[in-house]
Amino acid sequence: MCKKVFFLLCFLPVYLLSAQTIELKKIPKGSTPKEVGKRLAYNFVNARHELYAGRYIHYAEVCTWNGALDYALKTKDEKLVKHLQDKFEPFFTREKALLPPMNHVDYNMFGSLALKLYQITNDKRYLKMGLEYADTQWEVPENAKPEEKAWAEKGYSWQTRMWIDDMYMITVIQNEAYKVTGDSKYLDRAAKEMVLYLDDLQRPNGLFYHAPDVPYYWARGNGWMAVGMADLLRELPKDHKDYVRIMEGYLTMMKSLKNYQRPNGMWNQLIDEPDFWPETSGTAMFTYAFIVGIQQGWLDAAEYAPAARKAWLAMVSYIDERNNVTEVCIGTGKKNDKQYYYDRPRLAGDFHGQAPYLWCAAALLNK
Repeated sequence: MCKKVFFLLCFLPVYLLSAQTIELKKIPKGSTPKEVGKRLAYNFVNARHELYAGRYIHYAEVCTWNGALDYALKTKDEKLVKHLQDKFEPFFTREKALLPPMNHVDYNMFGSLALKLYQITNDKRYLKMGLEYADTQWEVPENAKPEEKAWAEKGYSWQTRMWIDDMYMITVIQNEAYKVTGDSKYLDRAAKEMVLYLDDLQRPNGLFYHAPDVPYYWARGNGWMAVGMADLLRELPKDHKDYVRIMEGYLTMMKSLKNYQRPNGMWNQLIDEPDFWPETSGTAMFTYAFIVGIQQGWLDAAEYAPAARKAWLAMVSYIDERNNVTEVCIGTGKKNDKQYYYDRPRLAGDFHGQAPYLWCAAALLNK
């Protein structure tokens, strides 16, 4: 066999993967992940807290905080890390009352932020706080409802709701607990939950209804699943008993999402409705799941890298002069009415949109 043919057979697949991955790095000035991430991260530093009914830190703020920290670490921006750490410090003192109670899936995910800060600082205060949030997601309180106790008896979190959002809210905190402890029970918990949700909720086309009785593919709802699977698979050992099932669910979803990407690079508020408006938070979540899949080698780079790049460049055009992501669908409960989803108000600067933009910026900065 001649040397040229040998090179083609042995190295061409790697070369093509590298070439297509490099395409994600070829971003024009003004739209680079370093520039965009800096704008959004420093925007967050000075932002006011987002609270549930004026009482507790909202999960969307936690998501944005985590994204800003990931960006700061990737860019070695020690000043930004210090700002983000200082922003948290009052939770140990005068803002302690803003800490979410450990009794709801959206509240417990707050612990992911404390655990991320522990990985940066080695400050045991963060570790103690974060693990309490992770563990109480599986520790059934005395006043739990019968259906919550029933989930726990089957080995699932008592906070299980069968809402697609949960597959980010549960997996993010359990993932971070695994990273700081090395205890596989946290990965096992997250994987067991993910398989439950995939088996029960994923449609044949890989997407997810907003609810079993609401047959609409709402973008951000699907985004939580896409990100949850991508992040869990990155930590899950390939020989884990649930790895193959979760990867199957992920790949099926990614293929479907690519088919529904609009010509402008975005995804719509309802994914399969071409007449609906482009929605930024869902688009950013899908883009993040693409980026991770390409970088991990799960997705064909030749097919998905151009789609991810197109999506990122489209996303950047939705950031306004105040560094706020626009066209973010507000918090949305289920409703069996297509017009309801079309009519949802759209915000600028909502943390539901700021967060996944920062996730994408940090992911694109991976070497």
